[in-house]
Amino acid sequence: MPEQTRVERSFRGISERLAIRYLTNLEGERIDEDTVVGEGWTATLSAEQVDVGPTLSLTEVTVVFEGEDDHLESLVEEFARKAMRAGG
Repeated sequence: MPEQTRVERSFRGISERLAIRYLTNLEGERIDEDTVVGEGWTATLSAEQVDVGPTLSLTEVTVVFEGEDDHLESLVEEFARKAMRAGG
């Protein structure tokens, strides 16, 4: 049985809606408001506004990836590339 892993990553300047779209494009299926499931993995999302200066705030989306090691590493890398292009 493959090893299970949990990875938590936060991304600023990306919406939760866009993060869910990226995950579904990575062969996941949205199963409820903040959870996307794919073969061998689950991603749970949350979002909050964070201050990045005295007059500026951004949305920060936190994604908790859980699943099999052999699926998770490439999934997290590919999602991060997409999110960094979108959010900066």
